[in-house]
Amino acid sequence: MKLLRWGEKGFERPGMLDGAGVARDLTGLVPDIGGAILSKTGLEMLRGVDAAALPMVPEGARLGPCVGGTGKAICIGLNYADHAAEAGQDVPPEPIVFMKATSALCGPNDKLPIPRGSEKTDWEVELVVVIGARAKYVSEADAMAHVAGYAVGNDVSERAFQTERAGQWTKGKSADGFGPLGPWLVTADEVADPQALDMWLSVNDERMQDGSTRTMVYGVAHLVSYLSRFMTLEPGDVIFTGTPPGVGMGMKPPRFLKPGDVVALGIEGLGEQRQDVVADA
Repeated sequence: MKLLRWGEKGFERPGMLDGAGVARDLTGLVPDIGGAILSKTGLEMLRGVDAAALPMVPEGARLGPCVGGTGKAICIGLNYADHAAEAGQDVPPEPIVFMKATSALCGPNDKLPIPRGSEKTDWEVELVVVIGARAKYVSEADAMAHVAGYAVGNDVSERAFQTERAGQWTKGKSADGFGPLGPWLVTADEVADPQALDMWLSVNDERMQDGSTRTMVYGVAHLVSYLSRFMTLEPGDVIFTGTPPGVGMGMKPPRFLKPGDVVALGIEGLGEQRQDVVADA
């Protein structure tokens, strides 16, 4: 299934795609795409819905982040060997973990605001894992049973805020609009192998990133198991799993986003995003 959320920011409604790829409204059937709906029971219930009989989502409706009520947005740094190389850093001996404020999460096609004082806003196409069942101290063998599905994410990053100012990476990752998520939550049963997905990102129609989840250092099962040792993962939590090479800071000379740019990105089978870059109000 491909699940979605649509409507004005803060007032999104649940939806799903029917067999023809038409967005249908789930309002009244489920409260949101999040929480218990992401459990095995909740997803089985949705599989039994005749999507074609549901009302259509109005044409041109805004898509919100494909998961609602997210408690934690966890990110993994330097998780592609070739991206670590372009950043001039060694592959980490275990996953680098940092957080993105949940207020950064937004719709896949929302405008991307450049924060005040930013000169180094960068892009990162990423596979996002959506947790569907509570995970605490889970083994790697059992980890995938806790995954509801996957989505496209853009881990937008302000590099000066992230690395040139005192403190941790979080403040360079958490501005409003720095977490486009969607267009859909694609349930795990529709993704044969999350470690074999092509991914790409372009800026102003110029291809910047061409990669694959095949080159991830730490795969999805390992990450879910690893993170569950340090924090309880709850339904609706999301994990940004890292990016392949081609980010702006790795270019010579470095290149960063500015108002007027257009970012487009996608992952095989998971859909595409498009963001118009603007100055923050």
